[in-house]
Amino acid sequence: MATNEKSSVIVELQDLVLTERKDDRFGRVVTTRSLNEDDLVNIAVSRRTDLSATTLKASLEMLKQLAIEQIANGASVRFGLGYFNLTVNGVFIGDNARWDPNIHALNVNVTPVAELRNSVRATSVEVRGLSASGLAINSLIDVTSGEENKRLTPGGGVNLTGSKMRIEGEANGVGISLISQANGEVIQIPMNSILTNDPSHISFVVPANLPAGDYKISLTTQFSTSISKLKEARTFLFDYILNVA
Repeated sequence: MATNEKSSVIVELQDLVLTERKDDRFGRVVTTRSLNEDDLVNIAVSRRTDLSATTLKASLEMLKQLAIEQIANGASVRFGLGYFNLTVNGVFIGDNARWDPNIHALNVNVTPVAELRNSVRATSVEVRGLSASGLAINSLIDVTSGEENKRLTPGGGVNLTGSKMRIEGEANGVGISLISQANGEVIQIPMNSILTNDPSHISFVVPANLPAGDYKISLTTQFSTSISKLKEARTFLFDYILNVA
């Protein structure tokens, strides 16, 4: 199933606003497309595999559920592109301390397999220069948990840092949206839930009824540093998957 094609990515430069130097930049890989399991199955079928799409999806789902079951019971599991094991957050006081769900939590630790690490190291990189739009979300802090680039808490606050993020304009889609990774549903954050709306800092309140699941955050704006707004809105899709427990 593996191909001999050379892997390559494009990196764009973004302003590093945290330092005093005006020419400091950091690189961000340009995401060419977003794929889910169905997309991978279709690619596999297109490469003339002997298995049908239905068989591949059923096999993948069965293995995924088995892996989840074993990991949740304390096993260390190699599955797909990573090694999975459970870790514990929180401090225990005393030798006979008990588990307190208000203090302690189980987290899933994931380590990429060697094949993935080696493939990424061998990928060629083209640096395309400074991003044309300059619009970027650099980090997201969930105020309730204090975690960065990991989760959202329904009814809690979120702080975004970045560049040229200010929400402006009347074009279709302008604003902040949460995109469900399970079904693609787009949930718009109401403007009255946006508490701070600056080019480098935005804060907003997560909908209290947001269903559990995994989400990506998208920001669309016509903001410009010049007097007039952009004629066409620009959109930035944050790299990280955000979990709602």
